[in-house]
Amino acid sequence: MPNFICTTCGTQYAEMEQAPPSCPICQDERQYVKKTGQQWTTLEKLRLTNRNSIKFKEPGLIGVGIEPQFAIGQRALFLRTSKANILWDCLSLLDGAVVAIQAMGGISAIAISHPHYYSSMIEWSRAFGGVPIYLHAADRQWVMRPDKAIVFWEGETRTLAEGLTLIRCGGHFEGGTVLHWADGAGGQGALLTGDIIQVVPDRKHVSFMWSYPNYIPLSASAIERIVKAVEPYPFDRVYGAFWDMVIEADGKAVVKRSAERYLRAIGGGGQT
Repeated sequence: MPNFICTTCGTQYAEMEQAPPSCPICQDERQYVKKTGQQWTTLEKLRLTNRNSIKFKEPGLIGVGIEPQFAIGQRALFLRTSKANILWDCLSLLDGAVVAIQAMGGISAIAISHPHYYSSMIEWSRAFGGVPIYLHAADRQWVMRPDKAIVFWEGETRTLAEGLTLIRCGGHFEGGTVLHWADGAGGQGALLTGDIIQVVPDRKHVSFMWSYPNYIPLSASAIERIVKAVEPYPFDRVYGAFWDMVIEADGKAVVKRSAERYLRAIGGGGQT
């Protein structure tokens, strides 16, 4: 039986004879159903029309993304360190990129920022021998393909290896997570944020939303929680969810200034 993939959010479902009648992730107010209605594909069909591209980002970090753009359009990040190799966020498509990643040492774990990027996480795990997939337990309900490889972690932080720390920020999703890479940006630290702290097109600011496509903002308290969560960690660079959405320098100050700007805009005072 096929594992159907939602073409709007890219989530792969457990095996079933017929496609589900709807996608709960897209029915949620943070996502949407296209005007053309709910549509599905499979990994086999997706391989006929799309491919993964691999792009160097900085020493130890490589981007992997689907071309042409599929579903939400995020790119994953393959992070290589002396302690562990992590796939940050995930993709719906597996193809020859898996072979290339294997040749660079493979991955020892997968960690994902939030449910919109769960995609084909089980397929990716199995392609590398069933490596663990770290998801925050607060988002357990959004897993559409359960598997023994999933590790639901709890609390506010989880160390994956020396210098690699998952930080629960909440916000966009209750379990919304970022990854702190202590050795990133030439040893000044980097933050891999997915949509939880979203790098915006001017690449000078970040923003925060409950729903990006439906333009639903977060509350002042949620923004303050996010800033407080990352405050203990040094970082100069911020990698958002999409190609070229990177704050190259002064990332920690950018996050703070952006939060203050956001709070002023919603009348929250801007004190973090």
